[in-house]
Amino acid sequence: MFTLNTAGRIGLHIALLLAGVLTLHFGKEVIVPLLIALLLATMLGPAAVWLHNRLRIRWGLACVTVVIGLVIANVLVGAVFSASLLRLVNQLSNERVVLDRYKEFRQKLQNIAFGDLDEELLPPNPKSVDEIGVVKYLREITPSLLTRALSYTSFWSAEAIIILFITFFVLLEGGMLARRAAAIVGPSEEVQGKARDVLIEMANQVRNYLVWRTIINLTLAVVMGSVYQVSGLSQAWTWAILLAILNYIPYLGPVLASVPPFLDAFIFNDPVTAVVITVIFWVVIVIEGYLIVPLVMGRNMDLNATTVMVACLFWDAVWGPTGLFLAMPIMAGVKAILNNVPEWRPWANLMSTNENIPAQPAQPDGTPASIVSMATSPPPNGKNGSPHASPEPQRAEGQSSPS
Repeated sequence: MFTLNTAGRIGLHIALLLAGVLTLHFGKEVIVPLLIALLLATMLGPAAVWLHNRLRIRWGLACVTVVIGLVIANVLVGAVFSASLLRLVNQLSNERVVLDRYKEFRQKLQNIAFGDLDEELLPPNPKSVDEIGVVKYLREITPSLLTRALSYTSFWSAEAIIILFITFFVLLEGGMLARRAAAIVGPSEEVQGKARDVLIEMANQVRNYLVWRTIINLTLAVVMGSVYQVSGLSQAWTWAILLAILNYIPYLGPVLASVPPFLDAFIFNDPVTAVVITVIFWVVIVIEGYLIVPLVMGRNMDLNATTVMVACLFWDAVWGPTGLFLAMPIMAGVKAILNNVPEWRPWANLMSTNENIPAQPAQPDGTPASIVSMATSPPPNGKNGSPHASPEPQRAEGQSSPS
């Protein structure tokens, strides 16, 4: 055995951290599907339990039912999104309609521009779509974009099948896996019980986040979809579904989701409508972020802005765009673990928006531990007792002091 000094310990911790990051990065093809499956199983578990207990359905059939329900829900959302995109493509396939829309758009842009527009990119009176520089550029990059989109779709279609199978088996054997995972911690029943409590708390926090985040996102989609529809946007529900998907990404997601409806309103309506829609959008997002989310998710899920941004940057660097969607569920589980381990609670407090200082446990007689600690700790002069301790009891007359 050898002893490490402070610098050696710091270097060892940094090396272990880098090794963990590299493992996460290079093992993403295995870790990411498994992690997504665990998150889905955590969210679908209560539904399977309800089917099993209330409707007396066999556990295996209940697990199959909730997985099929998840597939149907995703197919419906994908069908609505695809129908909206097909309608947009049909509109853009008519050259005369595109030219008319372009001239209206250029005139609106010229009215709010500080100078003349670039006539190469945006010619004033094109005879055909091919004369518009912006359209030519978009047509040039469209094949590469379609190739990447097709590759991405094919990859995630195959991943989705794997994830669904893993989700089913995790649901089917979740109780057994949790017990055996707790047994890895140690042979003591007390230690295993604490490990099970940590797993339950982590599952509850992640489930709380995922379920309420999904409900809130769907509600936002309905509200903003209605606003877009009333405002006359050509792809109202496409942008609403896009908001429901991107809002899983903190901060950056709503920013990205606000751009397409603004452009839609600016091109197909007028600049005033675009500004009004954007203002309504951000009012709804602010209400959702500062009122609804803390109310329904509870203070245990509060993460300060610095933690959220660092987590998004870290998981994006490790796993790319997928890491942005998984950052918050992962941080919910991490914070639950930190909260349940006394030595790690300061880290949980560092991540939180609240100034929570964990209370020290009381002694059996009700005396707070801090008071007992002060009473029993040695004084600065090295003698027993404290500087304010009671004086030594007076000895009886004639009794000699101990030598």
